Amino acid sequence: MLDSKVKTKLVKRIDSIVGNDNVTTQATDAILNAHDAWPLSEAKIRAGEALPLADLIVFPVSTEEVSQVLMIANKMKIPVTPVGGGAGTCGGTLPIYGGMQLDLKRMDKILSIDHESLLVTVQSGVVGIDLEEAVNRHGYTMGHTPTSLRASNVGGFIATRSGGSLSSLYGKIEDLTLGLEVVLADGNVIRTKAVPRHSVGPDLRQLFIGSEGTLGVITEATLRMFPIPEERRFRSMAFRDVHSGLVAIRQIFRHTTPSLVRLYDPVDTAMFVANHFDVDDGDCMLMLGFDGTPAENDLAEAKSVEICLSNGAKDYGEGPSKRWWEHRYDMYYPSSFTTSGYAIGDTIDIVATYDKLENVYHAMKAAMEAHDAIVLSHFSHMYQNGGSIYMIFYTNQPNAETAWATYRRMLGPPIEEYGMMA
Repeated sequence: MLDSKVKTKLVKRIDSIVGNDNVTTQATDAILNAHDAWPLSEAKIRAGEALPLADLIVFPVSTEEVSQVLMIANKMKIPVTPVGGGAGTCGGTLPIYGGMQLDLKRMDKILSIDHESLLVTVQSGVVGIDLEEAVNRHGYTMGHTPTSLRASNVGGFIATRSGGSLSSLYGKIEDLTLGLEVVLADGNVIRTKAVPRHSVGPDLRQLFIGSEGTLGVITEATLRMFPIPEERRFRSMAFRDVHSGLVAIRQIFRHTTPSLVRLYDPVDTAMFVANHFDVDDGDCMLMLGFDGTPAENDLAEAKSVEICLSNGAKDYGEGPSKRWWEHRYDMYYPSSFTTSGYAIGDTIDIVATYDKLENVYHAMKAAMEAHDAIVLSHFSHMYQNGGSIYMIFYTNQPNAETAWATYRRMLGPPIEEYGMMA
């Protein structure tokens, strides 16, 4: 916690920049902002442990205010933790050093839409669903649909290098971000040109995309958007095992690019598909989506189904995939997987190329199950060269010490040996 004299001086200076209504030192506000959706912080709360609190929370409304606030914090050596929508599941917004939380939720303006270049410029606090609905009214889509869309904002998307369920076709946030405005720790402002590409020098955008707020505060972004497709259709194919499904996916990407590609392992299929559809025990459900004109979708769907059937799949029509699409946002804010004490329920995304992907899946699953974890998995983002495995795990531990140790043992070695976090 800050010294009382330092805190009083800091609050007075910040108040002169953002106004009294945009800064708070109330304990209740600090407690509410003390955690995101990280299951381990929820476990700490249930166990009666205190989380680190910020000394003050600042709500800027402009880049200029962010710049002035960071300039003061830098001169006074005040720790600063940027906060977006609070939907992160890794504890990235926890103010572990106290000091100041810079909450960007009030920087929520859509600044311009460029109909010729298909670009939209926004402040970083715009919530994902608000942006999507705004561009929808003009006949466009962002093509970026993470399950946290209703709870997270553009700055969070960029800071965490996020991906949406349609990323196979539209790309991830690093593919959609053309320009950035970022305030550095000393208050200086960097603006990158919003151009499709450049041939000279390093791409400064990539320093900040995925930087988790450690290198600067993202205040504005210029993003690609797309015309809303004439048609979106779905198909569902069940395979006898993960291997057959991955072979089919790899072959599909050599011929066409679906918008949605998700392969569920037997446990995940049993948990989320078999409750609503008559799926055989041990099956792995592949969910496919196609965006385009009816003629384009006819070709892409026919080829994809042909490949799946040649790999032993059973055709379930559109049902499972369409139902998943209609309920895709139901998990956020994510309900806790835990019930009491130091039970651990969490998720992790691992990415690898096709030659390693299946081995990574089995290694991660085995590492978690060795600690009596329940593990459900699906391959959530797939591309021509590889894809991501989204693993949900649950295990009960007696105390904080064993919980953290188990957490590290479950995740560390398989990641180091086989893959990277997606």
